[in-house]
Amino acid sequence: MSRRNEVLRLFNAKHSYMEDRIKAGIEANRKGDAFLHIVDGKGEAVKDAVVKVVQKSHDFKYGANLFMLDEFQDEEKNGAYRKIFSESFNIATLPFYWKDLEPEPGKYRFSKESPRIYRRPVPDLCLEYCEANGIEPKAHCLNYAVIMPEWAKGTLAWEKKCLNERFRTLAERYAGRIPMWEVTNETFWTSPLSTLYRQPEMVEYSFALAEKYFPANKLIINEAHIKSWSPQCFLGDRSPFYMQIERALLKGARIDGIGMQYHMFYPQEKEAEETRPYYDPEQLFAVMDAYDKLNLPMHLTEITIPAYSNDPEDEALQAEIIRNLYRIWFSHRAMEGIIYWNLVDGYGYGAEPGDMSAGENSYYGGLLRFDMSPKPAFKVIRELFDQEWRTNLELHTASGDLSFRGFYGSYDIEVTAAGKRVNKTIHLNKHKYNNFTINI
Repeated sequence: MSRRNEVLRLFNAKHSYMEDRIKAGIEANRKGDAFLHIVDGKGEAVKDAVVKVVQKSHDFKYGANLFMLDEFQDEEKNGAYRKIFSESFNIATLPFYWKDLEPEPGKYRFSKESPRIYRRPVPDLCLEYCEANGIEPKAHCLNYAVIMPEWAKGTLAWEKKCLNERFRTLAERYAGRIPMWEVTNETFWTSPLSTLYRQPEMVEYSFALAEKYFPANKLIINEAHIKSWSPQCFLGDRSPFYMQIERALLKGARIDGIGMQYHMFYPQEKEAEETRPYYDPEQLFAVMDAYDKLNLPMHLTEITIPAYSNDPEDEALQAEIIRNLYRIWFSHRAMEGIIYWNLVDGYGYGAEPGDMSAGENSYYGGLLRFDMSPKPAFKVIRELFDQEWRTNLELHTASGDLSFRGFYGSYDIEVTAAGKRVNKTIHLNKHKYNNFTINI
């Protein structure tokens, strides 16, 4: 059996089930009806109007991390990265890794004049870019033991004092500009990374602290793929991650969303074996169906699908896997956003720039090649959100009233009748009755 057939085996074997759920899910969960009433200055219905409906944006969030913003040595690459990102995505993950943001107590790397750290652009720079381009910023993350600076480790009282100061400082500066914050990340580490992380109620404590300083923000709990999607750790409502969330909620924690990673960091020789449960449509839907019972929105927070090389066949397989996964995730009721991890090959964690033999670089998991040219996977994502999942229509009124069904988001409506033309922007909202009157 070829590598392609082996890797895609369960997608192919369960193709009918997958396609049926995707089609029904997208229609039910990602689209809604808009009702338009075209009237003249007297409030009377306008007949024989031509109505053009053009979708301008999606409510569903899709993006990548922004870790390489102005991080390239080549200014041409910096410009290309800025342009490609802004044209392709509506959400970006910003790095708030503690040890890099506050390498010494009280000495924060917030401003654009701060010392540079590779793959850690400062928040002020990232926010300036996001706000200029209509991209929603998302913070990763508040309390993550792996990125806790050594100076903040010690007694429980000391660690809580340091963490409290971190939450307070970040909230004062950024709570009003960043809607969504990952509060905890990868909490199932077995090694004693810090005193606080060994405490039974570390998650509850972290969310209580976040609620205190970020009362108006969305607070997310985030976890690695092995603890959320894999059959070894998924047991429905008896899954460790599920029970962690449920316990925190029962103890009064305000958790606003569930984040799940999806890094397929497996060697190519073990790809088919290791990724099989993750490339199983039935398993994917089962996980989302189970966590949906918690009545919290879900987010794919970090995704890496390897290509392993720039060989056309390898890149084509990466694209096919991504197309299947994105369609499955997008179709589910509980899913609100999908964020890929590294946009560009050769600039991943654990390797020097351009060294494709080490760290994350060795997986060739980006959507763009090292030279910034788009891979098939990048084109697939653009085609899904810009074409397949976008509503553009031309309608005609008979009585002045009409309706259309479209993907949730903002629309430009152009109405032409009796030699007049007007434009109106509307928002097709999943949580509202979408009834609009347009005067011409």
